Amino acid sequence: MKKLAGICILVLMISCVGTAQNSSKETKTYKVEKTNAEWKEQLSPIAYNVLREAGTEKPFSSPLNDIKKAGTFVCAACKTPLYKTEHKFDSGTGWPSFDRAVKGNVELDVDYKIGYARTELKCNTCGGHLGHSFDDGPSETTGKRHCINGAALEFIAAK
Repeated sequence: MKKLAGICILVLMISCVGTAQNSSKETKTYKVEKTNAEWKEQLSPIAYNVLREAGTEKPFSSPLNDIKKAGTFVCAACKTPLYKTEHKFDSGTGWPSFDRAVKGNVELDVDYKIGYARTELKCNTCGGHLGHSFDDGPSETTGKRHCINGAALEFIAAK
């Protein structure tokens, strides 16, 4: 019995070492970087909360939900093209939803803010928080749903 207890303690000690001891996580640098004061000066309070503090706007509050005309949704912070209207769909969730992003312009990250892993979407140019990705999008296209805060976007109509 003592031998079993010793083995259990040893296994527990080894499993606790893991990556928890390595707290020097690398920070990614982005093409556009500003201080918090500069972002606050540039962005509206809701855009700052969403993009820089990973906040979430209220569902059904964005005027971008109803946009169906051809164009591009760009990052409200750095104007990087992120989504095209042709990939937008009504998910019924209250946030603008897309089945894919402009290739190379949206970063996928892992977010544990609510206690479990979710795929967080960020602007690949400035690191601004956009929303999250889910696997319940249109099955006839990608099957993905990029659930995006409208406050993180601006719309540019096609000419």
